[in-house]
Amino acid sequence: MPAVVSSVESGSIAEELEITSGDILLSIDGEKLQDMIDYQFMTKSELLTIEIQKQDGEIEEIEIEKDFDEDLGIIFESAVFDRVKPCLNNCIFCFVAQQPKGLRDTLYVKDDDYRLSYLQGTYITTTNLTEKDKARIAKMHLGPFYISVHTTNPDLRVKMLRNPNAGKIMENLNWFKENEIPFHAQIVLCPGYNDGEELKRTLEDLSGLEEALLSVAIVPVGVTQFRDTELKTVDSKIAEETIQISSSYPKVCCSDEFFLLAGKEIPTAEYYGNFSQLDDGVGSLRTLIDDFDCIELPEKLSSPLKLAFACSVAAKSAFEYIAAKLNKIDGLHVSVNPVKSTYWGANITVAGLITSGDLINTIKNIDADYIIVPSIMLKPYSTLFLDGKSLEDVIKETGKNIFVTHNNYSVCEVIDLIKKSV
Repeated sequence: MPAVVSSVESGSIAEELEITSGDILLSIDGEKLQDMIDYQFMTKSELLTIEIQKQDGEIEEIEIEKDFDEDLGIIFESAVFDRVKPCLNNCIFCFVAQQPKGLRDTLYVKDDDYRLSYLQGTYITTTNLTEKDKARIAKMHLGPFYISVHTTNPDLRVKMLRNPNAGKIMENLNWFKENEIPFHAQIVLCPGYNDGEELKRTLEDLSGLEEALLSVAIVPVGVTQFRDTELKTVDSKIAEETIQISSSYPKVCCSDEFFLLAGKEIPTAEYYGNFSQLDDGVGSLRTLIDDFDCIELPEKLSSPLKLAFACSVAAKSAFEYIAAKLNKIDGLHVSVNPVKSTYWGANITVAGLITSGDLINTIKNIDADYIIVPSIMLKPYSTLFLDGKSLEDVIKETGKNIFVTHNNYSVCEVIDLIKKSV
């Protein structure tokens, strides 16, 4: 997995040097790069020499003089230039193991790479973190990291992750604390395993990590219909209990699904602090609602407009709130259409796992000028759904105008669409 150039930024040094897609960055100042971390550190110098292999195989050595911290403007195909550190666990709740055959190849890859955690916010378990890795993290003072803790009970963690190294979690977390490396923690709540008293133990242990611990996100286990062995899902009783237990710890937040399952209102923004784990569904509905409430709406449209939100089941209440206010605009009609998952099963209710087939079944009979879907339904930087079909396939099959909000459900983009009819 070499440092292959995906593209270059317009007006950048890389563009001026005629570096193009498909070229390979071989070295900087004679040193090979492991990953984007090396790239970011090595390119801070004002004077450097890079070695580029062009697509025709020719190797060029280029001396560059630039401002300190000025980026070269190269975008790479991957954040790591060697081998991604694989996941060595076999977690009882692993979502990858609950997928059918026939999806995109990348969906079956299980990584557990501290570099991707630092660079992209993915979660690591620390079970494959070596002393060499720790030395590099400490030397470069990397962070923050995102760590899947699940439980601090050594025996229980070994049982849940099915890896003998899993029991060293507090040893590893204390290492982060001692080296002043900050991290966010995640707990996937599995009823009968790490809930109730075990959850209390975990939160107590984590609270002792003080400033190193930035936040804790508790999310419910996702169980698909393709799962081979039984695993309980979070019900309303467990959701309410979990919310109650977590309320005693200031850095701990439950994901939106817990409040929906417990039949409670989504908390105010104060509950979520700086919204540090939005990608884990912690506070995403609150930000959606609050962003919407900050926007000034027109009183009427010059021509009638029909919009339809195709949203996840989990987000239904938030979109019903938004639609109710939008429908007060004269000439505008907005409907909310939650996409039920027949592909994964009824327990999966988030937008990021919606397939093209389920979307098609939901929108094919909707009467609307535009169907609004979030970009999270699609593969990053592409138009592909999880099941391999493209957005163009959906449009062709349904005959609908589909409007994709590029920042997931960006309310601003929807309002801009509405204002075109003012």
